Amino acid sequence: MHVELLAHTPDPERIAATAAKLCYSSSDITSLRDGLTEDKISSFIDMLVSIGHESVMEHVSFTFGIEGVSRACTHQLVRHRIASYSQKSQRYVNEDGFEFITPPSVAAIPEAKAEFDRIMETVTESYSKLAAILTDANMKALVSEGCDEKTALSKAKKLANEDARFILPNACETKIVVTMNVRSLFNFFKHRCCNRAQWEIRAVANEMLRLCLETAPHIFAHAGPSCFAEGKCPEGKMTCGKMNEVKAFFSAMSKNAHENDYNQ
Repeated sequence: MHVELLAHTPDPERIAATAAKLCYSSSDITSLRDGLTEDKISSFIDMLVSIGHESVMEHVSFTFGIEGVSRACTHQLVRHRIASYSQKSQRYVNEDGFEFITPPSVAAIPEAKAEFDRIMETVTESYSKLAAILTDANMKALVSEGCDEKTALSKAKKLANEDARFILPNACETKIVVTMNVRSLFNFFKHRCCNRAQWEIRAVANEMLRLCLETAPHIFAHAGPSCFAEGKCPEGKMTCGKMNEVKAFFSAMSKNAHENDYNQ
């Protein structure tokens, strides 16, 4: 798994602070911005986060590149609707010899790992055979309709990919670019940094949060699972039972980001 912060709103904490100040001031925007020193920005952002004034956070967005994850992971990721996504297409990209993600629980048991690998090998072979059969059939049909061979081959392969992908597994490796505003990220982290989230998307969310903290430590000071962000677990009887450990983990992550920001 690899998560990279590709871009973000420039000077994100100043933008959020300016937007918030505007709500409480009759001053013009230039004057507001000029009056915001680094210390005032930090103090103001800390206050906004503590009182839950999140609407101004929608003016700040972060874009991530995520790769080395499974389709099972991105199926969960795209359920977060206030975001923008661009994912590697199994329609346009041929998946011959596709990479796949092996769950740690499977990798830890030799017998399970052997069965998993056997299934992946079988699917890989079947995908290649199916794609070849479909390409040949599509090629013949296109040529018979008067399409020249070069153009027909290109179209035939794409059409084959469209339908051969139906047998690809959730384990299939994929890549995706994700853009979310800060308010959406807060919600995402509450759900996906939680111990009860699936292991893969939890790892992605934790790394996304770490990168956000490096860039905007005051904005994301209290971001994380609900038990850390809100001080209580919403899972009821389904709780992981490790709230203190989870809160300590994210508190340390936030503290490290603040210390690094101070040292810079």
